[in-house]
Amino acid sequence: MLGALDVISHELVTITNDAYINAQCVCDLLYKLRQLNPELPITLILDNARYQKCQLVWNLAISLNIELLYLPSYSPNLNLIERLWKFVKKRCLYSIYYSNFNAFKQAISDCLAHTHDTYKDELDSLLTLNFQTFDDIHEFSTMTS
Repeated sequence: MLGALDVISHELVTITNDAYINAQCVCDLLYKLRQLNPELPITLILDNARYQKCQLVWNLAISLNIELLYLPSYSPNLNLIERLWKFVKKRCLYSIYYSNFNAFKQAISDCLAHTHDTYKDELDSLLTLNFQTFDDIHEFSTMTS
């Protein structure tokens, strides 16, 4: 599953398949985002996966007028969607056995389908734009010393 999360509304847009995520999946997501938001400026925050940085993806993003913003390596905490995936793993994967792949997929789909009702309060506090900066760390260490 590949997804994009609106940082304001927490609306989730996903692309799902039963194989590996690749550049074509990223292109499918770009098309879907532009189709859902034909007039809005879009900035998509991405990690550094090779399939997200290929020429195919770059060219499509340019043609759709979508800005691609790549995070520094090893910083998934800066990408809100990573927090959502962690939440889904906690809800659907930890200590839960699924008898088949379809049940596994359905559990994830059900969890994601309830991000705006059942899990809204939890996710609203988890998906904030509050990030700790180095200045905050320095101030904290000075206060505790």
